[in-house]
Amino acid sequence: MRFMIMVRANHISESDDLPDEKIVTEMTDYHERLAAAGFLVDANGLRPSKLGWRVKYKGGKPMVIDGPYSETKELIAGYTIIDVPDRETAIEWTRQFPAPFGKDLECEVEVRQMFELDDLRPGEAVDRFKELMKKD
Repeated sequence: MRFMIMVRANHISESDDLPDEKIVTEMTDYHERLAAAGFLVDANGLRPSKLGWRVKYKGGKPMVIDGPYSETKELIAGYTIIDVPDRETAIEWTRQFPAPFGKDLECEVEVRQMFELDDLRPGEAVDRFKELMKKD
C-alpha cells in the first residue's frame, strides 16, 4: 500500500529561505530509517508557489494560472511517498515524521493512500497504463 505524506506550506516554505540545517538533518535521518526499512519510494521539498503554476479547466479548456497563491494552507511544501504493508504501518511511520519547520512552529502533515492501478476497473486503458509503469 502506497501513501503520500504531504507537508502543508506556510510562510517559511513560501519564502526564498532554505530550510534550517537542523531540520534537514532530522528529515535525512528519518528518510534513512524509512529507506533501511524498505518503505521509502520518493521524497522531496517543493519550491515556493511563485515559481509554479496551476492549470484550471473551464468548459474542458485548460488555462494556466501563474503563482504565487495567497492561501498557503492549500499548498504543499514537500512530500514523502512510502510503500508499506498496511495502514497501521503507515500511521506508525508518520507519527515519527519530524516537525517540518521545527518544534516551535505549528505545521500540518496530511497523509493519503494512493490509488493502485489494480484498484481501478479493468480495461484496455488500465492495461496500457500498467505497461507504461513497468520498471526495467
